Amino acid sequence: MAPEPPVETTPLRALVVDDELPTRTELAYLLERDERIGEVRTAASGADALRALDLAPADVVFCDIKMPGLDGMELARILARFAERPQIVFVTAYGDHAVDAFDVSAIDYVVKPVREARLAEAVRRVVEKRAGSSAGPSAATSADETIPVELGGVTSFVQRSDVLYVQAQGDYARLHTATGSHLVRISLTLLEERWGSAGFVRIHRSTLVSLPKITQVRTDAGRSLVYVGDGIELQVSRRHTRELRDRLVRLPRRSTP
Repeated sequence: MAPEPPVETTPLRALVVDDELPTRTELAYLLERDERIGEVRTAASGADALRALDLAPADVVFCDIKMPGLDGMELARILARFAERPQIVFVTAYGDHAVDAFDVSAIDYVVKPVREARLAEAVRRVVEKRAGSSAGPSAATSADETIPVELGGVTSFVQRSDVLYVQAQGDYARLHTATGSHLVRISLTLLEERWGSAGFVRIHRSTLVSLPKITQVRTDAGRSLVYVGDGIELQVSRRHTRELRDRLVRLPRRSTP
């Protein structure tokens, strides 16, 4: 049996970006206490952060959202164009930007006041993501993804692995799980590109489905249907029937007890 690839153990290089000195100091202190962090630098603004990254790269940027000048979301969009893009963890007093954080692929979203245990969880996600990426595409795509969703001013988190199917709703997408549905501000096309390697396939112009969640496929008079979860029926368009069949054939066989 081939040995498992080693887990990434190189300490993280972190950059803390916040326009408030007390917050920068507290975050830097907490991160320096974490043995997974090897270096912590700070910046007082988005522009300062770009200058700091020009001098030396960082593995992760812990960034406030509402800052004068270049704010956290704008900074994240600029960093997304970097050849070696640092991971983004938003640390903010406002809980109403979680959906925007998903749009820019932030790895986590921490609400102030920051608890040390919660910050440690964010670091864990960064380490896990980096280890998956360094192990190759198969490991990277197998790592789960956390999606922040907002309802009535309350932010909660949904795991991609819990999503049964996704339906387009204008410029938004509705994620359906076994316990409910959640609207996120992202297009179905972008989700298809982002989650295709994780087993999501388009079965209709307005529907993506998680292949591992399909429990049954039926064809009647040329009309195909798939079933997910507790008997939820989804229609497959003629255009996407062949692709679905091909993808299902390539799925690993499920073990039987």
